[in-house]
Amino acid sequence: MKRTEKEQLVIELKEKIGGAQALYYTDFTGLNVKRMTELRRRLRKANVEYVVIKNTLALRAVNESGLVGERLKGPTGLVMAKDAVGAAKVLSDFAKENDQRPAVKGGMLDGSAIDAAQVKRLAAMPTREQMLADLAAGLQAPLSAMLGAMNGLLTNFAGALEALKTQREGA
Repeated sequence: MKRTEKEQLVIELKEKIGGAQALYYTDFTGLNVKRMTELRRRLRKANVEYVVIKNTLALRAVNESGLVGERLKGPTGLVMAKDAVGAAKVLSDFAKENDQRPAVKGGMLDGSAIDAAQVKRLAAMPTREQMLADLAAGLQAPLSAMLGAMNGLLTNFAGALEALKTQREGA
């Protein structure tokens, strides 16, 4: 690969990293072509990009994007995602099905370095949609309780007015 091609790859990767919330480093050793294709398909479905690139080029792109990357060793695949939890879930689920491969080496989350354990914790978190649904349910419960209480007050008030009307008509 010529120097200009490498520079172009670094520029493209730097732009992708700049638009991503999360960047995970994975070791894909032990995955055959069929499994790698399946991993890429799942990641693409979750709007996550997976790139296999030389470590020196990857590190240069990370450093040029304003982040401080750690030294990479061995075969490395970069996972770049706007949804950090979704990408971590896809990686974790795939690894559970495939003998803990690809192994997560670490990564970056919002500009800060994270390790493999933190990526696993991210994978255990509920998705954004699930958290929003939980929030909506939490907000709905007190409102519906208040609505029930108001409805009970109105029913009691209407009953008291009806009893007063019946009492005055009878007198």
